[in-house]
Amino acid sequence: MSNRKHIHRRGFLGRAALAAVGAAAAPHVVPSSVLGLEGPAPANDRIGVGMIGVGRQAVAYNLPAFLKSPYTQVVAVCEADAWRLANAKKTVEDHYAARAGAGAYRGCAALRDFRELLARKDVDAVMISTPDHWHVPMSIAAVEAGKDVSCEKPITRSIGEGRALADAVKKHGRVFRVDSEFRSIAGFHRACELVLNGRIGKLHTIHVGVPDGDNVTCPPCPDMPVPEELDYEAWQGPAPRAAYTENRVHPPKDYGRPGWMRVLYYCDGMVTNWGAHLCDIAQWGHGTDRTGPVEIEGTGVYPPAGSLWNVLKTFEVRYRFADGVTMIYKTDSPYVRFEGSEGSIDAAYGKGGLKAEPAALLESKIGPSEKHLLLKGEKDDFIDCVRTRGQTLEDAEVGQRTTSLCHLGHIAVHLGQKLQWDPQSERFVANEAANRYVSKPIHAPPA
Repeated sequence: MSNRKHIHRRGFLGRAALAAVGAAAAPHVVPSSVLGLEGPAPANDRIGVGMIGVGRQAVAYNLPAFLKSPYTQVVAVCEADAWRLANAKKTVEDHYAARAGAGAYRGCAALRDFRELLARKDVDAVMISTPDHWHVPMSIAAVEAGKDVSCEKPITRSIGEGRALADAVKKHGRVFRVDSEFRSIAGFHRACELVLNGRIGKLHTIHVGVPDGDNVTCPPCPDMPVPEELDYEAWQGPAPRAAYTENRVHPPKDYGRPGWMRVLYYCDGMVTNWGAHLCDIAQWGHGTDRTGPVEIEGTGVYPPAGSLWNVLKTFEVRYRFADGVTMIYKTDSPYVRFEGSEGSIDAAYGKGGLKAEPAALLESKIGPSEKHLLLKGEKDDFIDCVRTRGQTLEDAEVGQRTTSLCHLGHIAVHLGQKLQWDPQSERFVANEAANRYVSKPIHAPPA
């Protein structure tokens, strides 16, 4: 995010944000002496990581994971908020100084322009933890610059930009990982293995719930002076321009829940936020994580007209897939329930755990010749694949299809229509009003 160059949002995705710079197949190797470690680092085992966006999610989860990994070194951080940037640089350098056991460490670059980070030869991979509206522009620029990418979910604001991203990842041969941990949760993993191996018989219905954490209202807020530490122009980037107010962005000099997560200029709210977690599990267990439904209809409630926080408060969407399976997706508690001709399996997030009817289903063993799903942490999966040039468990194509499923539900609610969808062409059938939202985000509730 730049404090030097204004980024023109119109046509951003239609051109490279940065020319490819040294797209080497193997990651840069950082000498162990840089980290205060004895002995040489094994070849390809020290991956230079750049953190783009160092707000709440990065500080709590993403940055610590890369600092702890024996295979990565955080070499650069980038952020539009100077206070957050300074904190992240200090966190990185304090960590490596403590790891060395003596003295200080001053090896982490702090940048305001993400393009400068992507131009660095010591950056092999990036972790993108920015607001949602920046995910695709930065990810495409990163793969064009020869970097591997882990990107916070939801990875897209529209179906069309997701297709551009998936195609760019494939074209440039980069590793991509959707940074969702739900495939790494044992209960969801176990449920999907059992369903894919026919333990509930023929699957006919999937129920998906997500929290109604956006069921709040924020009335219009007065314009406010932009905090001196925030490059607000860079923060807005490809989004429509709007006057600054604190509830539109994030709390100054704090890591509290940001207001942008409830503003349609930057995010779709819970329908894609938690939806990117739970709908991915539904797709994984159904075996449809590289395709999509054929019919969608839904209802939902937006906040009162004029509200600053204007994402869907509650919703219920019904999907039909080509194999006849129905999926019902709604605001509720976070869970996925698979129902088949011979039983059902419930996987809930948190205390609910894993349940089945009949209960004996959970004791079933998956045979050596059956389908086995890999269980590993999302950061481990990304790092391992950067090292081996393998395919992650949630690559760009899977991320595109999962996030598209959420967008399809939102579009159906927004238009108040039953929609027919062609998952191969990724277009609505004979509905140009709906197809307008394939290539652009929903930026406001229906009039």
